[in-house]
Amino acid sequence: MSKETEKQRWQRNFADLLQELRVAQTGVQILFAFLLTLPFSSGFSRTTPFQQDVYIVALLAAAGATAMIISPVAFHRALFRQGRKPELVRFAHRMASGGLAFMLVAMVSSVLLITDFVLDRPIAFLLSAVTGLWFLTFWVALPFSRRSWGEDDIDDEEDPSGLQQS
Repeated sequence: MSKETEKQRWQRNFADLLQELRVAQTGVQILFAFLLTLPFSSGFSRTTPFQQDVYIVALLAAAGATAMIISPVAFHRALFRQGRKPELVRFAHRMASGGLAFMLVAMVSSVLLITDFVLDRPIAFLLSAVTGLWFLTFWVALPFSRRSWGEDDIDDEEDPSGLQQS
């Protein structure tokens, strides 16, 4: 296989990132849609002030995740044909990471909301904490613990322009 040029590498990085964002975007949009309809359901009037606060946290976190995960599209439109793919990839990476953080908060808050509604509060807190740890295990601990596996990819090398990849 021939070595890819720097331009090809940035293009591949951006294409890979867009594929990842498509997966995350679907999940966060489904959660966001659910949360948007929840206050209009008949049982929502029985929620406690605590549950309403948790709902607001979940809703705003899902909105934040949606904004950050979709933002690379707007950024790409603004930079289209300006030859700034490295900047776009770095920005998209930061937005994807932030979007996943907001998505984690939205997921755990949603679990807390539902479990607090149907179970005793201590059990709801426990299940929500376990859910948060579960997400952190698969989204943070496992990926970062496996970073040293295998051969180094060209993406892991320092950018020849001297700019650090984020």
